[in-house]
Amino acid sequence: MAVSAFRGTRLPLFHHSQFPVARTVSRTSKKMIGGRNLKCFVISAQYSQTQDLFTSRLQSQIEKLPKLVEDIVQTSINTGPRGVTRLVQGVQAFVGVGGEWLNDLSKSTSASGGLPSELQLGLLSPLYLRKLFERMGATYIKLGQFIASAPTLFPPEYVKEFQNCFDKAPPVPFEEIRKILQEDLGRPIESVYEYVDPTPIASASIAQVHGARLRGSQEDVVIKVLKPGIEDFLVADLNFIYVVARIFEFLSPEFSRTSLVGIVKDIRESMLEEVDFNKEAQNIESFKRYLETMGLTGQATAPRVYKYCSSRRVLTMERLYGVPLTDLDSIRSLVSSPENSLITALNVWFGSLLACESFHADVHAGNLWLLRDGRIGFLDFGIVGRISPKTWAAMEVFLASIATEEYESMASALIQMGATNRDVDAKAFAKDLEKMFSSIQELDTEIVVATARGTNSDTTAVAANVVMDERQMNALFLDLVRVSESYGLKFPREFALLLKQLLYFDRYTRLLAPNLNMLQDQRISIASNKRTNRYKDSFN
Repeated sequence: MAVSAFRGTRLPLFHHSQFPVARTVSRTSKKMIGGRNLKCFVISAQYSQTQDLFTSRLQSQIEKLPKLVEDIVQTSINTGPRGVTRLVQGVQAFVGVGGEWLNDLSKSTSASGGLPSELQLGLLSPLYLRKLFERMGATYIKLGQFIASAPTLFPPEYVKEFQNCFDKAPPVPFEEIRKILQEDLGRPIESVYEYVDPTPIASASIAQVHGARLRGSQEDVVIKVLKPGIEDFLVADLNFIYVVARIFEFLSPEFSRTSLVGIVKDIRESMLEEVDFNKEAQNIESFKRYLETMGLTGQATAPRVYKYCSSRRVLTMERLYGVPLTDLDSIRSLVSSPENSLITALNVWFGSLLACESFHADVHAGNLWLLRDGRIGFLDFGIVGRISPKTWAAMEVFLASIATEEYESMASALIQMGATNRDVDAKAFAKDLEKMFSSIQELDTEIVVATARGTNSDTTAVAANVVMDERQMNALFLDLVRVSESYGLKFPREFALLLKQLLYFDRYTRLLAPNLNMLQDQRISIASNKRTNRYKDSFN
């Protein structure tokens, strides 16, 4: 774990276990020197070894200094003047949240009782850090969401708090969106689109989506547009975070054991991919090739990308019409068996884990639809995951062991999947896993039924939906990670991404197919080597 490891970090320089003590002295020496002299001799030996270790580490750090300076200078050059702007905004955000903390502190001080821990930690507490991130804008909101979705990397109290970090933002005026469209397309938008709805369909911290119609073909499309200035802020923020991580690792080598810089690089790569719509277009095309190769185009689809009117900041896609997999009433009006539709979605997604270059890593209800033609529509490929065959092989065993409650197999799979530098007691680990799973209460999934009577008729419309509690969903991650960490295991981020998608599907199962066991039902095919080889062979 990255951040949690910091809390127990001690400088390694003065760990007594690192310095062997001279425990044996020859009889002749004992005669020559008294007890006091012997004690002085031992202390002198310890001091000498400590000094040698200090000198060795100092020399090692000095050798790394030029590389650190070069890295910081190059990162600063890449950031440019935008770094100054973000610094000013950062100070303003810090002052704003600091004012909130001081106000809460004064109220708490005047009241009876002890000071809450969140006030004692100040702006480093989960609550105020989350507020600071939200004030800092898009980059830090995305970073907060990364923390919330990565319980394998961050402490549970921060994971829980950052689940409140919402990716919603007020819309950008359409004139600014029009300007970006014209700049990136290199021609008047009227020559490309017959019509663009100035009112956005959705507005998040990074992008805004508008409905439109193509000129000529008259096809309905959606246009995803990167908000102005977002990329500059993103680069400046991520570069700053990277420099801080590099300095931390330099000042305290203990931080390098937590892979802090590696985690920051992973975050930076993931977030920069999300704001490069060329990458998202590639993810969509890869998924569509997978569907074509596996003969699944009649069962599922993804929106077509119109490359001639797409760019790094603009993504024009086919507009798919359908309903989320949580809209039970609408689903029943489209298909006779909602359960079969869910099984199709599961098979397509499971198959993509190894048979596609990347898998869809955000299958919440807004991104997984039942279309009007009965197919499953996968939307928004901004967040994808990539998994190695070795990790998935362990994941398959893990999932099978959950279904059969074979905890020794589960422990073996997790040990194979996790990184550790020590031997793990598999039997003890299995017993702890059994205790954890037996204590987990079934996730509460509230099915809300709404009715409405028509104004001109006696008919009543009924709609059902699933109310999802993200806190409960992430509680599973946290419990599992907590037990595994006690055995020194650290899991790849893909593990958390996979589990989260499976929990989304579990929610859909409760609504659409209450009697279905998605891990044991014979109609559901988990990804296998045959499917993977079939996909790869088609491109050889």
